Amino acid sequence: MVKFLLISTLVLVFVLLFIEVESSLRYLGKETWKQEDIVLISGNSKISNQNGSFEVGFFSPNGIGWYIGISYSSIPIQTIVWVANRGNPVKTLTKAELRLTENGELSIFDSNGISVWKTENQKKARELKLLDTGNMVLLSEEGEMVWQSFDFPTDTWLPGMKITRFQRFTSWHSPRDPSPGNYTLQLMESDYGELVLTFNQSFIYWSSGKWDGSTFADAPEMSAPYIVSVSFENPSTTSASLMYSEVSTENSLMPLTRFSIDSNGQLKEYIWSVQNLNWNIFVSRPEDVCHVDGLCGDLGFCSGHALKPCECLNRFHPADGLSWRSGDFSGGCRPDIQRLCHENDGFEEVGVVTYDNISTVRFSASRTLCEETCLRNCSCLGLKHDEGAGLCSNLYGQVRNLRNSTEEDVLYIRISRGGLKKNKWRMGVLIGGVCGVLLALGLILMLLLIWHKRRKNEEIEFPVTSLMVFSYKELYAATRGFSDKLGHGGFGAVFHGELSDSSLVAVKRLERPGGGEKEFRAEVCTIGNIQHVNLVRLRGFCSESSHRLLVYDYMPNGPLSTFLRKNSQTLSWDVRFRVAVGVAKAIAYLHEECRDCIIHCDIKPENILLDEEFTAKVSDFGMARLIGRDFSRVLISQRGTMGYVAPEWMSGVAITAKADVYSYGMTLLEIIAGRRNVETEPSGGKGDVREGTTEEKWFFPPWAAHKIIEGNVASIVDDRLVGAYNTVEAERVALVAVWCIQDEESTRPTMGTVVKMLEGTVEVTVPPPPQLLQALVSGDSFHGVGDDTNQDPSTGCDYSDDNNEISCVST
Repeated sequence: MVKFLLISTLVLVFVLLFIEVESSLRYLGKETWKQEDIVLISGNSKISNQNGSFEVGFFSPNGIGWYIGISYSSIPIQTIVWVANRGNPVKTLTKAELRLTENGELSIFDSNGISVWKTENQKKARELKLLDTGNMVLLSEEGEMVWQSFDFPTDTWLPGMKITRFQRFTSWHSPRDPSPGNYTLQLMESDYGELVLTFNQSFIYWSSGKWDGSTFADAPEMSAPYIVSVSFENPSTTSASLMYSEVSTENSLMPLTRFSIDSNGQLKEYIWSVQNLNWNIFVSRPEDVCHVDGLCGDLGFCSGHALKPCECLNRFHPADGLSWRSGDFSGGCRPDIQRLCHENDGFEEVGVVTYDNISTVRFSASRTLCEETCLRNCSCLGLKHDEGAGLCSNLYGQVRNLRNSTEEDVLYIRISRGGLKKNKWRMGVLIGGVCGVLLALGLILMLLLIWHKRRKNEEIEFPVTSLMVFSYKELYAATRGFSDKLGHGGFGAVFHGELSDSSLVAVKRLERPGGGEKEFRAEVCTIGNIQHVNLVRLRGFCSESSHRLLVYDYMPNGPLSTFLRKNSQTLSWDVRFRVAVGVAKAIAYLHEECRDCIIHCDIKPENILLDEEFTAKVSDFGMARLIGRDFSRVLISQRGTMGYVAPEWMSGVAITAKADVYSYGMTLLEIIAGRRNVETEPSGGKGDVREGTTEEKWFFPPWAAHKIIEGNVASIVDDRLVGAYNTVEAERVALVAVWCIQDEESTRPTMGTVVKMLEGTVEVTVPPPPQLLQALVSGDSFHGVGDDTNQDPSTGCDYSDDNNEISCVST
């Protein structure tokens, strides 16, 4: 009996030891770990959440220090969303550990067993959980949450993470240094009613604008209804709480999204592309990186280049070359030769720039006195002088945020005379050479001036070096005396031509009074400076006397409009889809990728040309407008083609790039249906050709939008395709079209988002019905009026037979 009890006791001891050992190893590959598991992570081990979307472990972005971070585990690109010890890395991974200590705190220990970071939770934790949201939490013995990583964010805002007056998101110091950087995202401290980006937590350089109940006034794209849903509880109070969630779709597939402040100070919304296996930038604020405060540091110049946005001025170099090369430009620049403060110092011309200066002394003075005053003070960095007003500005302290401008005076930076001596002999040679050339060319210049004065119309000069300048004689010969007319646009006729190198071209001859000077300049100054596979290439121009001609690549398949007529050639669905995506990419390029935002203002099938492979080329930039990134609206007195003009434009207000989105949506409906938006239809209805029916002007978009929202996309697809089309693509294109023609411009997506929708990287939800178009709908009939009148008494829509245009007024 004693022996039996002894054996039973030994068995029980072994069972208990086994349970203890099993418990100590249970953390591996699980979501929950108990306090007895002191070491949670060591070396390269990872902890994953239950659904495998996130993991936590050590990482090293620079190969020098190691950090505990949370990252996505379901994608191939390592994307860190939270860092624990961002200010105190572990030097080596050997023996580095993440532990749940006896005090119930989460702590990181280095190879020497020294704690470099801990949670400092007030109540003792007994359990750690990594949630499916990416939130790492500590729970007490009673299951109460005593600490969570969401309360201590780093640079990334995830779905479900709340922003309150206690949370601040701080950028990395550089792309490879997770330590706290210079830029912070937080609620405005004065009223907690809007988001702001700050430099050093003091200078606000971007604001989302006030919350209006559904979106932010100056950042409506942050609440894109087809991607994320933003909720703001108790705005403008001390209990304000901002959160966003990903929008669910019918198939429950939600794209990964995140907001992050990069080390350059821009807040970006990223969407994961399953097709491209990469992050796509959906929103970037501020749009121009040069509007980020302090980005390039003292005396650093912002060029705006994506990879290297900052440069040093002539005779200057980075103050910290190593940091500069790693992507941290905040140290700024310093002179190549140290300033010794001498009255014989000189000034280096920087150019016409804008800047921020801590201390500027302004006074009335001549240019000479302005320079002398600066040279007498060793603290003076440079000067600006307004010749017209006789106003001198001497600069002291720091000169930050240098960037190009068109409305400022020339800035001069003080340079040590040593730096000037190095080039003294060069200046002498240059001055002597210039004098010699001036003497030699004096007579020629005088003759040229006389000749220019006698000309009735001077030739126009454009800052476009890539364009060819043709003579009128050359183009007259190329077009055989303008005999082969291809078509006639709003500003002139287009002729087929062949240049001396046998290349085929289309020559547009502007025929408005004065040669269409305004439209001519608009074309040359917009498309002449840009290139894109879906933009027609402007090869050159002629500006001779009163002649104004533009030379383009010849498009053998002509405009898209020719394929939207009855009995015309039918385009396959594949071609239509490629045209839709190509045009969207071209407009997105104009809006979002050019240095200045370009609004086309006249998107329609007539201005979409097709080359020999049916690649779409957007053309006719006669109405285009360039607006700087500092501005979002432009007031245009002209109107685009009716039927494609956005409602806000018809009301006479200043328009944004969303006006092009509306025009594109109208064009998209025509591409799907293979017909014009306004056509003559039998009175019996769509497709009714019964004998005896009368003909009516039929406005297609209201009927089409109604059918699309009902889910009956097949009813609007071109019958000539005989069902040979991709139904998924057709539904996607149709839904995008209705999103684009929404009444409110804030509801329309940007063209960049349109491209992503069409390509399937962003889910497209069912849009609300456009109210202005729905006002044209009367019962089951969407017809206008018969041939005996030009106005529909129920809708107030005027139709023009000449240009197939429609103009509507409310009744």
